[in-house]
Amino acid sequence: MPEIYSLNHLLTPSVSPIPAKQLYKVTRVIDGDTIEIEGGQKVRYIGMNTPETVDPRKPVKCFGQEAKVKNKELVEGKNVRLEKDVSETDKYGRLLRYVYVGDIFVNLELVKQGFAQIMTYPPDISHAQDFITAQREARQNNLGLWNKCY
Repeated sequence: MPEIYSLNHLLTPSVSPIPAKQLYKVTRVIDGDTIEIEGGQKVRYIGMNTPETVDPRKPVKCFGQEAKVKNKELVEGKNVRLEKDVSETDKYGRLLRYVYVGDIFVNLELVKQGFAQIMTYPPDISHAQDFITAQREARQNNLGLWNKCY
C-alpha cells in the first residue's frame, strides 16, 4: 500500500512574532496611528491614518497633535489586544495590527471621532467597510479634522 504524505505543513501560515489574542502593554504613543509595546516593538494601526506629527522632513499637519493626544488617552499605559489582518509588517518593520482596548476598537474609534481618515491597502482590508461608514458619518457631522482642516 502506498504511503500518503500530508501537505499540511506547506499550508500553515507564517508564525507571527507575537502570539494572537494576548495582551500587550503600550509603553509609548508615537503619534495618532503608531504605538510602541513592551519589548520595543512598534505597531502601526491598519486601515486608517492620522495627520503627520513626527516626520522631521514635514511640518506637523492640521489635527496631528490632537490625534496623538486622543491616541494617548485611549491606549497609553494600557493593555491592548492586537489583531493581524494579512500582512505582518510594513516597510519600516512595524507590526500592522488592529488594536483593541477592552471592547474599544481603537483604529475605528479614531476614524469615528474624526481624528483619522481611512487608508486601506490590500490585502489588509477586512474592516474597510466599517472604516468607510465611520468616516462618512464623521465628515457629515463635521467631527475633528473634518471641522478644523477641511
